[in-house]
This record gives sequence, structure tokens and C-alpha cells, in this order.
Amino acid sequence: MEIAVLGGGNGSLAAAVDLTEQGHAIRLWRRNQAVAASTPNPITLKDHTGARPVTISLITSDIAEALKGADLIVSPAPATAHEDIAATLAPHLTAGQVVFLPPGTFGTYMMARAMKDEDNTADVSFAETGTLPWLTRKHGDDTIAITTRATRLPTGVLPLKNKNHALSVIRQAFPSVEDTGCALSGALMNAGPIIHPPLILMNAGPIEHFDHWDIHNEGTQPAIRRVTTALDAERMAVREALGYGAPHFPLADHYNTDQWMYGNMAHDKLTNSGDWRERLILTEHRYMREDVALGLAFIVSCADWIGVEAPTAKGLLALGSAICSEDFRQTGRTLETLGLATMTRLEMAEMLEVGP
Repeated sequence: MEIAVLGGGNGSLAAAVDLTEQGHAIRLWRRNQAVAASTPNPITLKDHTGARPVTISLITSDIAEALKGADLIVSPAPATAHEDIAATLAPHLTAGQVVFLPPGTFGTYMMARAMKDEDNTADVSFAETGTLPWLTRKHGDDTIAITTRATRLPTGVLPLKNKNHALSVIRQAFPSVEDTGCALSGALMNAGPIIHPPLILMNAGPIEHFDHWDIHNEGTQPAIRRVTTALDAERMAVREALGYGAPHFPLADHYNTDQWMYGNMAHDKLTNSGDWRERLILTEHRYMREDVALGLAFIVSCADWIGVEAPTAKGLLALGSAICSEDFRQTGRTLETLGLATMTRLEMAEMLEVGP
């Protein structure tokens, strides 16, 4: 299958090399021409089977070249990049294409809205899932290490009427995709705004004291786990109030069972790899800027919209806002900032079915 992969971060490089190894023709898009020209090719892939070079079909900074003829467009870039990527994609998307955001934080709506604003009427599908398909980190510019791969990817589609087509395309690259209905349901599967805010906010002292800190190892203590469980219960309560039934993929399963998105022993594999012992600049790191300012703010806004109490989510969001001296309720990704907060439930359901 012809696949365009957008970006050059951990997830994007993992996508490019892993999907190439599966036999797909990959066009890796880098925004900057000089960066695209200097991107190593082949790139070394390291996983449990060893290390080997993988040659990507095309690396380009020309978005039209990357997208032309692509059946699937994979954008594992952080949610902070969605607005710019949406505007870049909008004029070039064509009928039948599927844009996949792993994960999304309701970026599917931003992508579809950008197409509407561009007056591009092509029938394009957008989908988002609950996590990256890989636990992965770059080891320099020329090596990507994949600790484990997702075994279950709950995925929602916008517009919902295109669900069967979108999922059938995505499954050719990601067989572990599971149908979770509409894009809002998919957005509320996002694990990042559940696992990361307690880990960075409750470890703020060690993060700012030590040069390197592993929030998933010594940073994951019983008190923090209890807060994560309470936060996840609020996410699941929002899903239930919106009519989205189980499975909700509770984050506790990530630690305790093999039923979560990454399967057996995923947390142990993550901590044993050592790849998450890193230097975090608390006010700038994507766990703050993506998972608190955007993801957690989005969950809080959905809770307010549907009438669910979410004291843990609101408290953590307030702490993040205080640390960054910025009111994430006003500046983050919320139903209000997306222009959706005044919709009735019926109007929201109609939009999710047919698109903006």
C-alpha cells in the first residue's frame, strides 16, 4: 500500500521504518527541505529481534509529492502540530484517502474543519486512536528503537459514515485496529492525558531537581497510581455519559494485565528499556504541552459539556496551568476553543456522522 508518513519524531520514524518492513511503499514528509535532505536513509531499526537497516522509499519536504496517490496518511506528530499540519494537508487531500492520527486529541475534527475552510469537498476520512502503535524512542538521528508494538488500537472515525472504508484501509497497515465508533469516542480513548499529567505534575520536584528522571520507573509510585486511577475513572464516566460503552481500556490494565493496548508486560518492557530516563523541561515538554494543555483540557471540557463531575482532572489541569503561568482552560484544546461547546447532543451526533 502507498502510505505517507508525516513528521520526524519518535512515532513518525517508527512508522516509516516499521511500515516499510511490512512491505508498504512509504513517503516520509519532513516540513523543512534541508532537514528532509539530511535525513539518514537507510535508518537503523532496533527491536527485540536485533538491529538492521531499513531504506524508506522517499523522503521529501514536498507535501503534494508525499500525498499524491497515498491510500493512507499517518500523522503520529504531537497534537501541538495538528493545526499547522491540518492547514498544510487541506488543499492536497483527495477522495478516498484516510488520515490516521495515533493518537488524536480530537485532531480529526481540526483536520476535517481545515478541509472545509479550504473549500476542499473531497470525501476524505479521518481516524484517531488511543496511543502510538509503538513504544519507541530515537537513538540519534539514524536509529529508531521500538520497545514493543500495540496489540489493540481502539479507533474512531470522522465522518462516522465512512467508518467501514477507513478501518479497512488502516487495518492493511495496522491489523490491531479496533472499531470504537465515532471520532469523539476515539479521542476519549487517548491514554496520554491520563498517564502523563499525574506523572509529571506529582513528580515536578524531582523532574526539576535531577538532570534525568524516569517518570515510569521511580516516578510511578502507589500514591500517583491512585490519582491516575481516579483520573481515568472520570474519563470513563464521560464516555459512559456520552453513550460510549465498554471496552474503555482502563489504564490500570496497562500495569496489571495483558488486555491493554500494548499487551503483555508492556510497562515492564518500557521501564527496562531505559529509554524513558530523560531530561524533561517541565514547562516545555510535550507531556505538559500536549497531554495537559491540550488532552486534559479537552477531557475537562467534555465533562463540563455533558455534565460529569471531574474534580481530579480539573485539579490537575489547574496545577499544570499554575506551573506554566497559563490558563489552559482558555488556551488549550477544548470544545470552547474548537467552537463546539454550544452544540446540543443531537447537533454533535450529526456532525460526527457526516463531518463539519
